[in-house]
Amino acid sequence: MNVPTGEALNGSATLAASGILPERIIREMFAAGEISADEAPVSGQIQPASLDLRLGAVAFRVRASFLPGPEIRVADRLEELKLHTVDLRDGAVLETGCVYIVPLQESLALASDISATANPKSSTGRLDVFTRVITDNGLAFDTVPAGYKGPLYAEISPLTFPILVRSGSRLSQIRFRRGHSLIADAILEDVHRTHTLMSGGNERIGGGVQLSIDLEGNGPDSLIGYRAKHHSGLIDVDVVGAQDPLDFWEPIYRRQKGELILDPDAFYILVSQEAVHVPPDFAAEMVPFDPLVGEFRVHYAGFFDPGFGHADAGGVGSRAVLEVRSHDVPFIVEHGQTIGRLVYEHMAERPVTLYGEGIGSNYQGQALKLSKHFRVPS
Repeated sequence: MNVPTGEALNGSATLAASGILPERIIREMFAAGEISADEAPVSGQIQPASLDLRLGAVAFRVRASFLPGPEIRVADRLEELKLHTVDLRDGAVLETGCVYIVPLQESLALASDISATANPKSSTGRLDVFTRVITDNGLAFDTVPAGYKGPLYAEISPLTFPILVRSGSRLSQIRFRRGHSLIADAILEDVHRTHTLMSGGNERIGGGVQLSIDLEGNGPDSLIGYRAKHHSGLIDVDVVGAQDPLDFWEPIYRRQKGELILDPDAFYILVSQEAVHVPPDFAAEMVPFDPLVGEFRVHYAGFFDPGFGHADAGGVGSRAVLEVRSHDVPFIVEHGQTIGRLVYEHMAERPVTLYGEGIGSNYQGQALKLSKHFRVPS
């Protein structure tokens, strides 16, 4: 699946012919000015196949979410929609039920054949913080067209817990690609036979690797998930391991049957049956399963960097954590029901460092696990 390295682009980063761009090229893009920022990248900001995006100095509370549309800058729409400005330099609370737009520290000057996709970071999704990236002239959220030159903005709406953020907090991440990188199911079947992309569950491929829900756990009365509590305390997004999970979450235990009724007003952390594997030459993204199969969805998409679940990087048995909401009505999900899928893309080149190899990877080797902000339950 590796592809040959191409010519230098605009005298800057040497780019492979196609695929997701690895950390080495992301660093070269910084050096060449294709990515610029108010401050130099900090430790851990550049991941094997993605870049964390940092909040800027201010947040604008707005009346409603929006997309700017063709020939319209986000800054111009903010002048029409903002209610007030929040200074983030010393930290500020973003309240539930409110929509904020935050200029990000990073801006882009992409080459004509480089595009990008953004997603919430795993820890952001597990806090039920709805986060999307917006560009000037944007027609879709979390989508940066090839050749884009301009600023980036984060739309942030905490849905369950109020959060404390500050300039430099990292809630979103971005992945850069050149050309077509998505792997078709027929090829993915071959990759699975060679690298074992999933194990321990249904092992189905269709529109990517299908993931099913584990509602049996380790047997009767075992922990199978968490339901978020309403009206809980404040979470500082930059502090790791400080919160008691029972202050924010209600544990869910298996009863007689492996099923769960999803309350449309609730947010759940559940886990896949399958242990998943992203080999070093690939990256993956979790996307919702077809909503026509049920009145629920995996609430947030998320990136899986090369090496997630990889044995040599300490990831044997890594399962996918699922952030789940019902839609408008209560809905029963059953053990083994398909609830999401991983789509795989090939890397432009193998990254030097894999997920889990000494780079502050919080979720390597995970099973059912809350975000990094909570102490691990006994």
